[in-house]
Amino acid sequence: MSNPLERFEIIVRRANRYTERRSEPAGGYHPFDERNIHPSLPQVVKDLFDDGHFSQSTFEAYKYLDKKIRKHSKIRESGFKLMMRALASESPIIQLNNLSSTSEVDEQKGYQFIFAGSMLAIRNPRGHENLIDTPDKCLDHLSLASLLLRRLEESGYK
Repeated sequence: MSNPLERFEIIVRRANRYTERRSEPAGGYHPFDERNIHPSLPQVVKDLFDDGHFSQSTFEAYKYLDKKIRKHSKIRESGFKLMMRALASESPIIQLNNLSSTSEVDEQKGYQFIFAGSMLAIRNPRGHENLIDTPDKCLDHLSLASLLLRRLEESGYK
């Protein structure tokens, strides 16, 4: 790592921890603990967050969510198309409830759009652009991913 620019970037990212927001607040809790971020997210998500790579941390979390849906649905697509097919309200491959009432069908359809929308609005921009997120924005994104992962688990998809 002899490149001065790379060394400077590391210094700035480390300094960011002490000037914008500490990665471990006084009490010893990590922001992931405060937000109850899902423990099944890969370690790289937390490592990237701790190193100040907030957009990449978010991207890795949503890649994980995508892979989880692909694994359970056995659909080879990814992103929006995967979510729309796997979680469809009519004959879903991943069924979140019994679909025995209008309310349950509405819930299935609502989650279909939340899953699909999160791929379009959160994952894709971070995979195609060089975005710079704040720690709070990243934690908001990871909280949504955690909610979606927990909803899958409640439905029996581990």
